[in-house]
Amino acid sequence: MDIEYNDAERAFRDEVRGFLAANLPAAIAEKVNNYRRLSRDETVHWHRVLGEKGWLAMHWPTEYGGPGWSPIQKHIFEEECAAAGAPRLLPFGINMVAPVIIKFGSQAQKDYYLPRMLTMDDWWAQGYSEPGAGSDLASLKMRAERQGDHYIVNGQKTWTTLGQHANMIFCLVRTDPRAAKKQEGISFLLIDMNSPGVTVRPLITLDGEHEVNEVFFDNVEVPVENRVGEENKGWTYAKYLLTFERTGIAGVGISKAALTHLKTIAHEYRIRGQRLIEQPAFADRLAEIEIELMAVEMTNLRVVAAAEAGGVPGAESSFLKIMGTEVRQKISDLYREAAGPHALPFIDEDDAPVGPDFAGVAAPSYFNLRKLSIFGGSNEIQKNIISKAILGL
Repeated sequence: MDIEYNDAERAFRDEVRGFLAANLPAAIAEKVNNYRRLSRDETVHWHRVLGEKGWLAMHWPTEYGGPGWSPIQKHIFEEECAAAGAPRLLPFGINMVAPVIIKFGSQAQKDYYLPRMLTMDDWWAQGYSEPGAGSDLASLKMRAERQGDHYIVNGQKTWTTLGQHANMIFCLVRTDPRAAKKQEGISFLLIDMNSPGVTVRPLITLDGEHEVNEVFFDNVEVPVENRVGEENKGWTYAKYLLTFERTGIAGVGISKAALTHLKTIAHEYRIRGQRLIEQPAFADRLAEIEIELMAVEMTNLRVVAAAEAGGVPGAESSFLKIMGTEVRQKISDLYREAAGPHALPFIDEDDAPVGPDFAGVAAPSYFNLRKLSIFGGSNEIQKNIISKAILGL
């Protein structure tokens, strides 16, 4: 594996940097760099900027609107966006359900839904987890009973990220409750959240934010044409989608940008006249995290190099999910420690932080990122996947 970029790749990196410098609004970058939540309009604006450039759906084939980038170019783009303070792209549409539609969906589904993702006319949410069916996703109970050309859907989904903004949701539903195995009898539906019978209720998380929701379905009619692939084969499509989700969760570029910010704080912020970087215990933890992040990056580059040679993400994505999320959590933990007693967890956005400017979001960011090792398949589940698929245990 050659970890040095060639001339063409360096030229592409410079093109991305130039585009970001010219098109990324400073107000949005300032929010991202200071861990403040973007509004719906700000998120949509940035997605449409990338959509107009043709850079939004970087994982899609060119015939559907993808830019035709190599895995290395995708890696470069993600790193440069993180370094510039660009918002992370909403994964649920372009990076998660879109690959499923492209591979398993009907031509009508491709023709209708994919262009709307590129223009952000549809904001997608993910309907996987349920009360009692999180990491054990195959235990889901939400029912879909076919009646003619519709399914009647009843049940509940939970931890629906940004569902308060979404108008579409892709859901796993049980269409055959008598199936011999719980992984069987599950189908994959695309559901309009404006349908009668859909109710979205907020779940306020430990950081005081409204990021996730519970969604209820009460006799919701869903056209059969909104089913992706075959009935009762949804588990196959769900596993395919989760491979894309777990690889993206690693967030190497985001971690590198966060670590750079943390190192700046460590060199500038003083406690009792001494810079944080001069305190041995803090400096040791900072160095340890940087080494771990370098290991994650090398693993990520190996996966990228394999993809460049024609491979596809497999169980290696579980490695990246575990390592990447744990490093991001460690960075947020040390960020909170840097703020010390000024890391107030429940400060209003309009209030001035107590202590240094970075302190007001230190604790909320720390609390929010506890979820990383849980969603997308908990890290404990990923270790089981590695033990079976790679170690043969």
